[in-house]
Amino acid sequence: MIRVVLPAPLRTLAQVTGEVRLELDGKATQRAVLDALEARHPTLRGTIRDHGTQERRAYVRFFACGRDVSHDGLDAPLPDTVAAGSEPFVVLGALAGG
Repeated sequence: MIRVVLPAPLRTLAQVTGEVRLELDGKATQRAVLDALEARHPTLRGTIRDHGTQERRAYVRFFACGRDVSHDGLDAPLPDTVAAGSEPFVVLGALAGG
């Protein structure tokens, strides 16, 4: 079971409180987590990834075990502790400005 932490606006959109828990078929990768998340909460489609390209939105970041994994390959395996559910996969909205 994968634990996913979403920022407040996405939790509101998905109508969830707290973490989202997902069962994955196969390897724990960013793509697998996002596919399962969007399948379970269709209102999130297009908010984290582009509808057409499926690329991560520019101001969205992914963290696993305290490390930014946003630029890792979508099919690269997530850390074992994330795959086992002892650490969450975190989706954050990046801040910009000056």
